[in-house]
Amino acid sequence: MMDCIPVSEGKVALVSYIASISSLLALDASSYNPWVAALFLLLLLLLLGILPLPQLRQVAMVTLISCGLGLLFGVGLLLLARSETLPFLGIYIMALSFFHFSEYFLTATYNPTSLTLHSFLLDHSPEYAVAALASWLEFGVELWLFPGLKTSHPYFSLLGALMVAGGELLRKLAMTQAKSNFTHTVMYEKRVSHTLVTSGVYGWFRHPSYVGWFWWSVGTQVLLCNPVCLVAYALASWKFFSERTYNEEQYLIHFFGQEYVYYKRRVWSGLPFIRGFPLEEIKAMFPASDLDVGSEGGK
Repeated sequence: MMDCIPVSEGKVALVSYIASISSLLALDASSYNPWVAALFLLLLLLLLGILPLPQLRQVAMVTLISCGLGLLFGVGLLLLARSETLPFLGIYIMALSFFHFSEYFLTATYNPTSLTLHSFLLDHSPEYAVAALASWLEFGVELWLFPGLKTSHPYFSLLGALMVAGGELLRKLAMTQAKSNFTHTVMYEKRVSHTLVTSGVYGWFRHPSYVGWFWWSVGTQVLLCNPVCLVAYALASWKFFSERTYNEEQYLIHFFGQEYVYYKRRVWSGLPFIRGFPLEEIKAMFPASDLDVGSEGGK
């Protein structure tokens, strides 16, 4: 496991992200080749990252990843501004970059004790990596064989862009409102400072961060006009969040007892056809408890 990173490195990440975007755009506007400069910067940071100086190496890795994501955002911005046929590909690249950077930065801001390099979510899971590669492969193959599929449906891509933006906004609101109560992994033990958040977007949905990620994920494939991955992403995301909420709510009921049961009865999960941990199973899971499960109002 990586050691937790101090919150100050969230500022390092932010400066690196903005500086790399600005540098790429400035170099593009000048007579210098921005791609050569970007490669030089990445190689320099990679060198710092392998030096036998633990603290410098940790800072360098945060800087390297943030600069890389910033350069990716800049490439997407340039593609959006210059491409007449594939501007939505630029939006997708920008959205992908910002999603991973903001996951790290908001964790650094609101829950620094759980901050690691994993907070970028770039290594979320092998399945996540396979899904991303599959979507890029589908986009490339279909662009080659059926270019009209990618260039003749601007309103479909616009819908995807709105889904991505809405999902991103909802997830980030959930992270900022939950503050230190938000983590990227299911908690198996209740921390002393852990409280149940039921206001703000948590008054709309029990799992707003999952709702946001679900629609962000599906929206990326609408944005890219990827019909195969659209179906695959929707099914895979639904299965993942169905299992995730089922397991997570068992621990939340254990942590907060009747308070969470009342909350679950009152508020919808937010995810289509996903109930989380069914209330009728609580008595079987907690036979010695006196929880009043009542009837489930949220779905």
